[in-house]
Amino acid sequence: MELRARSFRQRAAESLANPHLRKALSNLRSRMVVGRVASVGELDNFEDIREAARQVRDNALEHLDFLLEEFERNASARGARVHWAETSEDMNRIVLEIARAAGVRKAIKSKSMLGEESGLNKYLQAGGVEVRETDLGEYIIEQSGDTPSHIIAPAIHRTKDEVADLFEQRHGRARKTDISELTREAREMLRPHFLTADMGITGANFLVAETGTTMIVTNEGNGRMSTTMPRVHVAIAGIEKVLPTLEDVSFILRLLTRSATAQSISNYLSFTTGPKQAGDTDGPEEFHIVIVDSGRTRVLGSELREALRCIRCGACMNHCPVYQNVGGHPYGWVYPGPIGSVLTPAYAGVENALDLPHAATMCNQCGVVCPVKIPLPDLMRKLRERQFERDLRPWSERTGLKLWAWAATRPAVYAALTRIAARVGRAMGGRDGAIRSLPGGAGAWTAQRDMPAPAGRTFRELYAARKRG
Repeated sequence: MELRARSFRQRAAESLANPHLRKALSNLRSRMVVGRVASVGELDNFEDIREAARQVRDNALEHLDFLLEEFERNASARGARVHWAETSEDMNRIVLEIARAAGVRKAIKSKSMLGEESGLNKYLQAGGVEVRETDLGEYIIEQSGDTPSHIIAPAIHRTKDEVADLFEQRHGRARKTDISELTREAREMLRPHFLTADMGITGANFLVAETGTTMIVTNEGNGRMSTTMPRVHVAIAGIEKVLPTLEDVSFILRLLTRSATAQSISNYLSFTTGPKQAGDTDGPEEFHIVIVDSGRTRVLGSELREALRCIRCGACMNHCPVYQNVGGHPYGWVYPGPIGSVLTPAYAGVENALDLPHAATMCNQCGVVCPVKIPLPDLMRKLRERQFERDLRPWSERTGLKLWAWAATRPAVYAALTRIAARVGRAMGGRDGAIRSLPGGAGAWTAQRDMPAPAGRTFRELYAARKRG
């Protein structure tokens, strides 16, 4: 996917002015946020499970080299072919080489964020391989020529009426408005592709080192069909997806589905261990696993390492007040929301995503709901520090912060300035005590809201007056 993280502010402003988007995003709060509370409430020891999950993920990252080698050894012993890709471009090349060697003409694909990172679909199509997305949300995105706006619900920015119009236009059928009928129509359009595809491409929620197994979590049958019906199956996964044992996977799943879609368990859990064996009724004749670095090793060795604990549930974005209002597209790459504000600059370079570490209120809702306890606000602060140290922020911002720091370390100067600011602010509030417009670079604070005017005296002055009284 093309990186557009530099234009966050402009795209966010456009999203705020889009009434269809605001209507679509209201479903996020009513379903995923409220639903998660009830689902999490089913577990008496949820916080204990979160802490244990954090330890499981940290342990896997600490022993990543050993676990990846163990995974390769066990997967190969069961007939899978393991490939290693240092970059996204390497992964694309490897998948196309597999397709050409097997005479693949058509591939069906289950949702994969790694595939979005690399632009795999376009690469394969340019190489002569037809590709069809089979996840319903990704199918809507594909048909509209759009890009995903959420890692769990790619088309959450689309309303039902917009999807109805799209299907009528693309399918040439009578317009339908019932969700079940729209879903059935998509299924009818996709079924011939399942039956005629030569290759199935999936991601992997987890790689299991002890068995050499890849595992995907889905709520639609498309994932299961993509792994079993075509004669070639290719699974693509980042190096951070490996876990030691099947027990670890089952443990993490208790958190993943509740955090992602407020379900106790997903509809489909698909485990793939090697290609089809003698006596098997289904499964691929060839099973390839492409394990990809693409910047992850660099993050592993940095202060942003904790971000690699992410299990791609989307809870942080569901609860983020910024994402809830602007959606995923303003973030400009594969990963939106708070985790995207960390992963995008971590993978693509902080200089290419200057606004993302600042696209947060720092309310820590993301940190509170993250099932593996990633301290997202802390990581965004570290990215802000990198920007400041490298002089990547605007000159005016850097100068302003230096002046503030100079004043803040001189109590007498700071007290005098705050006394002046309190009185000026009170005067700006007028009779109703609301500041509707701030001058210069501070205008962004009042562009979308009024600010309450200060009392006209500083806290120190008020406190001193109270003591005297």
